[in-house]
Amino acid sequence: MTEEGSGWGGELWAAADLVTPMAIRVAATLRLADHIAAGRHTVEALAVAVDADQDALGRVLEHLVTAGVLVRAGAGAYGLTGLGEQLREDDPPGMRAWLDLEGSIGRADLCFVELLHTVRTGDAAFPRHFGRSYWDDLSADAGRAASFDALMGARLAADAPAIAVAYPWGELGHVVDVGGGDASLLIEILRAHDDLRGTVLDLPGPAGRAGRAIAAAGLGHRAGAQAGSFFDALPAGAGGYVLSGILHDWPDEDALRILRRCAEAAAGTGKVLVVDHLRDAGGVDPSTEGDLRMLCYVRGRERTLGQLGELARAAGLRIGPTRPGGSRLIAELRV
Repeated sequence: MTEEGSGWGGELWAAADLVTPMAIRVAATLRLADHIAAGRHTVEALAVAVDADQDALGRVLEHLVTAGVLVRAGAGAYGLTGLGEQLREDDPPGMRAWLDLEGSIGRADLCFVELLHTVRTGDAAFPRHFGRSYWDDLSADAGRAASFDALMGARLAADAPAIAVAYPWGELGHVVDVGGGDASLLIEILRAHDDLRGTVLDLPGPAGRAGRAIAAAGLGHRAGAQAGSFFDALPAGAGGYVLSGILHDWPDEDALRILRRCAEAAAGTGKVLVVDHLRDAGGVDPSTEGDLRMLCYVRGRERTLGQLGELARAAGLRIGPTRPGGSRLIAELRV
């Protein structure tokens, strides 16, 4: 706990604090931990390295000492604590990129200053804060779009091997990963099932990146990428249509449109496979933070299996077997 947290206001003030989180996110954005690890220990050296105002940066560094992220390491010098080490680019969980205020998630989190607006109206906070939707904001900046692909791909990487072997994908013959981003999941599934063919369908930017990733993986003879929207007609006739981490990005009316497009394409020949952090209707929900992110970013939601079932029925689908795939659930929907 910070010094402030143990004084006036105690734990409540510490929990509601905006100063410390923003100081840590600034440190992440400026890659201060990497610069300190590289030997730039003074405010003078760090200010030059990150092109910052020396006085303002020095005051942030002092607060990061108070917050337990940095430690004084001699006169005018700073070192990393164990907490500060987690802000290094090479730290395995990769937290720095998630906190980067110029990345796709760190920037989006700034919309939480409009949470009151969202609670009063039910509208997403992101457009209120930035003047355009989250998806339009990503499309407008290639760097943020690449950041989104990288963060989502990295998050999926831990579960992808389990997902690839948890379901008999090979029996489907051909799968379309609808909104499949940079093809991370499809590549893992194809590697585990030699006779399977696959297609990523996504907007032009992600589809281009997916095509390059598939080629780099040596899978171009069995897979490809196609530009398109999951709100439009999907290529029909595949054995499976995968929605991995897609539906929670959308409110019910839009999630239903996506499911209907999948059902239309799968009619008579295929199945729809929803791969997501589907929660049980009862018990404690561990994903309340993620649910609020979905609400504020895009008016989406984290759903229970029962809520997915209701949407599926409205789209002309029924839930079949479910299988765990790492931390996620694979829900099979049948026409």
